[in-house]
Amino acid sequence: MRILLLTHAFNSLAQRLFVELRERGHDVTVELDINDAVTREAVELAGPDLVIAPFLKRAIAESVWRRVPCFIVHPGIRGDRGPSSLDWAILESETSWGVTVLQAEAEMDAGPVWASCEFPMRDVAKSSLYRDEVTEAAVAAVLEAVDRFAKGGFAPERVAPAAAGVRGRQRPAMSQVDRAIDWSSDTTARVLAKIRSGDGNPGVRDRMFDRIVHLYNGKAATGLAGPPGSVVAWSGPAIARATINGAVWIGHLREPAGEHPFKLPATHVLAREVAGLPVVPVDAPTGFGEIAYREAGAVGMLHFDFYNGAMGTEATRRLLAAYRMATRRPTKVIVLLGGTEFWSNGMDLNLIEAARSPADESWANINALDDLAEAIVRTRNQLTVAALGGNAGAGGVFLARTADLVWLRDGVVLNPHYKDMGNLFGSELWTYLLPRRAGLAAARNVTEARLPVGAAEAVALGLADDSIAGARASFTRSVMGRAEALVDEPDWSARIAGKVRLRDADEADKPLALYRAEELEHMRRNFYGFDPSYHVARSNFVRKVAKSRTPITIARHRDRRCLFPRRMAS
Repeated sequence: MRILLLTHAFNSLAQRLFVELRERGHDVTVELDINDAVTREAVELAGPDLVIAPFLKRAIAESVWRRVPCFIVHPGIRGDRGPSSLDWAILESETSWGVTVLQAEAEMDAGPVWASCEFPMRDVAKSSLYRDEVTEAAVAAVLEAVDRFAKGGFAPERVAPAAAGVRGRQRPAMSQVDRAIDWSSDTTARVLAKIRSGDGNPGVRDRMFDRIVHLYNGKAATGLAGPPGSVVAWSGPAIARATINGAVWIGHLREPAGEHPFKLPATHVLAREVAGLPVVPVDAPTGFGEIAYREAGAVGMLHFDFYNGAMGTEATRRLLAAYRMATRRPTKVIVLLGGTEFWSNGMDLNLIEAARSPADESWANINALDDLAEAIVRTRNQLTVAALGGNAGAGGVFLARTADLVWLRDGVVLNPHYKDMGNLFGSELWTYLLPRRAGLAAARNVTEARLPVGAAEAVALGLADDSIAGARASFTRSVMGRAEALVDEPDWSARIAGKVRLRDADEADKPLALYRAEELEHMRRNFYGFDPSYHVARSNFVRKVAKSRTPITIARHRDRRCLFPRRMAS
């Protein structure tokens, strides 16, 4: 079928559906929901059999849904209505939740239901649920709905809120009053529930040191306490604030009226205010915790979990130090596990935007990432494995490819390109790694296409070596089993020797330092040259400036080079 994805932003769910639907042979194109006239024009150009809306912030125009069937992906159980569905589910401690695919009509979220899928809730942030359980349930429900629509004969059911046997109900948009924290009475668990209900948008409005801020990225602060509401310590990016029965780490803040009104590490926003407070080392057992290393026999596992996958200069240098420590251990395999939400998305664009000189901070950040990439490529005594349980983008994709083996969880989506960030050239040794793994032609196609890539396609392209089926919760266990099998291989020594010979031959052909220098020369022009495209694109991305048009790479119906013949929907 011909399917038009209509979405407010090409977010993780929209990308996953784009990948899944294309893998099943559907002709998929994308339009960002800018205004009704643009949407009507997209329908005219694309002539879709079906419109699917995975992420909208407003209703689809009647002139569109009357012309072509439109499926809305609603992050709520059957009968649930309202724009804050997942927020309420977290705040009200629902034990299970779901996703419903319904047909657009005049009343929001009230159309007939084509499919639904439920899942057990976890005690995590809204953004984590959205990227994991909500996305998996949405994919299952959308594929079922599309299959029913294609086969015909299915009669979608109308579900009234709070009807007999219906758990869902009409709920209003959640306000800041609904999730406001009362530091004099809220427990640690309640504070975390409120922060998690607003993470990553819109955050929880609060006052700290007489400044209005929004709170994000909350974790329990083990072993800390103080007068309720007081800030008692800091650790890496986070500050600890006392509750009535403990304390919480707050990793990120946004100060809407500040000089930089976007998310930043809490200790960056309140640097002067927390300077004299006790410090807990960030990666200590009682710290905020971003990097951790553990061993199981001859396998070393390095976890690194940075908010939204952003790896700033200081964070990357800490990770490099942890990696170098891991290489000095008597292990045979080092597994780079990344985080639960993202493996890595490369440079921390928010910190760069807030820097006194964004160009200088960009330069420092990319060099820190290159130092890490080079250290992994030059590892001679262990096999290295990048195990991606979460998505990766831009430099994070190529940082993963520095490992000897790349394993992906089924369902992971990669964005192996830099160009959407103002034609950024990129580094992390991709000009060496990608052609070596994928071949020159495929390497060119990967970087120029600017499209999301699913696990199966990533393996076919050489971006990864294998994919691992199963839920995110079982991924680490599966990776551990495979890593132990590598250790037990009788030809492990021969494999290491072969790796070293290949690296030495490549070095003799063209030194790694030369690849890096050539990439960085392009990056220097991106950062310091006359063309401001990178700086404009970064600022727009960080400040959430809505796009004025859909990129032609995903809006195939607007690309004259594509054979996308116009067909009117009946």
